[in-house]
Amino acid sequence: MKEKWDLIILGGGPGGYVAALRGAQLKRRVILIERDELGGTCMNYGCIPTKYLLHQTQIYRELRESKNIEGALDKMKLNWKKVQEENKHVVNRLVKGIEFLLMKNGVKVIKGTGFLKNENQVTVEENGEAKVLESNNIILAMGSRPAELPFLVPNGKEVITSREALELESIPKKILVVGAGAIGLEIGTIYQRVGTEVVVLEIMPTILPGSDKDMVTRLERILKRQGLEIHTQLKIEESLIKAGKVCLKGINLLTQSSFEFEADKVLLATGRRPNSESLRGQVPDTFFDEQGFVKVSPQLETGLSGIYAVGDLIGGKLLAHKASHEGIIATENISGTKKSLNYKALPNAVYTEPEFSSVGLTEEEAQQMGIKTQVGAFSLQANGRALAMGKSEGMVKIVADEKDKIIGAHLLAPKASELMAEMSLAISKGMKLQEVSSSIHIHPTLSEAVMEAALNAKKEALHVLNI
Repeated sequence: MKEKWDLIILGGGPGGYVAALRGAQLKRRVILIERDELGGTCMNYGCIPTKYLLHQTQIYRELRESKNIEGALDKMKLNWKKVQEENKHVVNRLVKGIEFLLMKNGVKVIKGTGFLKNENQVTVEENGEAKVLESNNIILAMGSRPAELPFLVPNGKEVITSREALELESIPKKILVVGAGAIGLEIGTIYQRVGTEVVVLEIMPTILPGSDKDMVTRLERILKRQGLEIHTQLKIEESLIKAGKVCLKGINLLTQSSFEFEADKVLLATGRRPNSESLRGQVPDTFFDEQGFVKVSPQLETGLSGIYAVGDLIGGKLLAHKASHEGIIATENISGTKKSLNYKALPNAVYTEPEFSSVGLTEEEAQQMGIKTQVGAFSLQANGRALAMGKSEGMVKIVADEKDKIIGAHLLAPKASELMAEMSLAISKGMKLQEVSSSIHIHPTLSEAVMEAALNAKKEALHVLNI
């Protein structure tokens, strides 16, 4: 039995379901296949549950550390069971919202595993019946999963991934976090706030490798003061699980000395791998890069005509908002346009406290490219709103070229992820420093620090010395 569709989408994460909704808006008959839950890893096991737990633990920490609240703070505790129950409620509400939108827009959803059969056919099993779906247009949006190390394989108990870490029923006494990227730092922050001893192990010289060095150096100092134990340039070579404990051994790359750490649990946060195995044998080997990610053109089309790919499956920065925008672009290109995503204006964020958000080039990257840079910086210690909030540990840094065009921005501030939209727009539209600095920013707000950083790049800042 064969069914004909205008568009088949494999994967219902941020890339897949958004592509489906856009396809429906463009009057296409769309079918979406998802083997797990709609919303994908981000909504169910990543972005949303992480942010909920970060929010709840931040409230708990701020209450306990406030200088102006009196009373028996030692009796205050976080009801972890209730927090996890509400966490699931938030996720379920969002998933049901996606289900509702897809249904109302006429998108057919199949809960099952789909396999690419050839350039215009997909096989899928629904209710025990195998079907063959046909379309001249297919979008692959199968996402990714946590990467493993040869000597450290998750077992769901002592060695866990981010998914298990966000669903723990009890708070561990001690946890080793392998990897100081966004996932490791965010989950480490969650558990440190509720009393877990958290040790972060990173093989690279800094946390958040590839980020602006000034900013991540500042962030690392702040996180250490908050209680995270962070070690960089450590190469793990061996793991041992015994009596419910995990022991990690290896070499310090800086001193060449050996190290050993033990904990109740190890969180493996060393990156992610594409879910591309099901495509092997169905497409040429040239379909993939060396890491298994699917190769695409700027218009997101693969090496096979009519087959597009988006999201984590194609690599780059593995971000939900990137996947969603790629889903929209792929769908519109299928409908006759020839669009591409401006990755230079793709922002990212790490939801520690303060948050770290970045877009465009770092100062180091710009210099390596031979660009003559102008750099403006503004400390939150001179920002009224930050001082009023008691959160003045932070900095805004803007990088521009010699013609004043903004090419990068790096924010270390409360709600930096919210402030970043202005900078992403500035880079997307090729704006200059003067267009940001002359825009009126409400007082008192954290956003004034963005304006002042743009002014400082031209030595015109008003609330700091222009050194």
